Amino acid sequence: MKIRFWGVRGSIPCPGANTVKYGGNTPCIEVRLKGSDRLMIIDAGSGIRDLGLHMMSHDLPRGPIDTDIFLTHTHWDHIMGFPFFTPIYVPGTRLRVYGPATYEDEPLEKIVGGQLTYRYFPVRQCELASRIEYINLKEQQLDLGDGLRVTTKYLNHPVLCLGYRFQTDGKVLCTAYDTEPFRNVFSTSPEDPSYDEAVAMEGEQVAAEENQRICDFFKGADLVVYDAQYTQKEYEPSKRGWGHSPMESAIASAAGAGVRRLALFHHEPVRKDEEMDRLAETLCSGTRSGMEVFFAREGMEIEL
Repeated sequence: MKIRFWGVRGSIPCPGANTVKYGGNTPCIEVRLKGSDRLMIIDAGSGIRDLGLHMMSHDLPRGPIDTDIFLTHTHWDHIMGFPFFTPIYVPGTRLRVYGPATYEDEPLEKIVGGQLTYRYFPVRQCELASRIEYINLKEQQLDLGDGLRVTTKYLNHPVLCLGYRFQTDGKVLCTAYDTEPFRNVFSTSPEDPSYDEAVAMEGEQVAAEENQRICDFFKGADLVVYDAQYTQKEYEPSKRGWGHSPMESAIASAAGAGVRRLALFHHEPVRKDEEMDRLAETLCSGTRSGMEVFFAREGMEIEL
């Protein structure tokens, strides 16, 4: 597999002089199978616009575009680039859009394609020249042919969100964003009137089991792209429950799972390049249990 990052920022695009090095576009990852024309795209944040332009000049001359888009979830920073993805306006383009939909009465097609209405955009979904198929996903396994298997895993986020495990030719790529560590939501203080010892113990057990399931999901992966929007110091006082992981937790979790390379991802939009550099010096120097740790950057390419 060959992976390229087209968008690595979380929450909202943040272009400008302070984000040039790591990038300001929201999530989009390109995955190509080596030795074939197979292309997968993970998320349709603002970074997918530049990917679409690249595909128009590099892929379209070889024939109609035929690709799969895997959405981790439908928060706007992960789908906002879809209306600006040029291939959807080209006759002959075929897309399969996979992802979770939170509400049964609002399927994936309505949530993602619903951006293409005159209320928000000058082109309607029914006017697109491409052929688009929407596939709702749960926790499951998919065989996509060409020796490619995809496994999905529910993550811990305020909306239904999936992690992906791509396996082909003995190599494994996993995504684990947007997510944060599972925790006990019940009171553990005997002084609290709502405290129930049995419930508190069960809550601790369930949280530990779910965190272990996440580790098992990307165990032994060659590359994990992991949500790391906050530092532990930022996370503890005010970011719990927002659905994003502290960097230190992501590193410990991946190291415990025997991951070979860890890409810290979904960067905080107000974090400047110079701050990212300082964090890299602290968190990414050397290896941890044989694992390489680095901050993902737009334009970065990785071969597995």
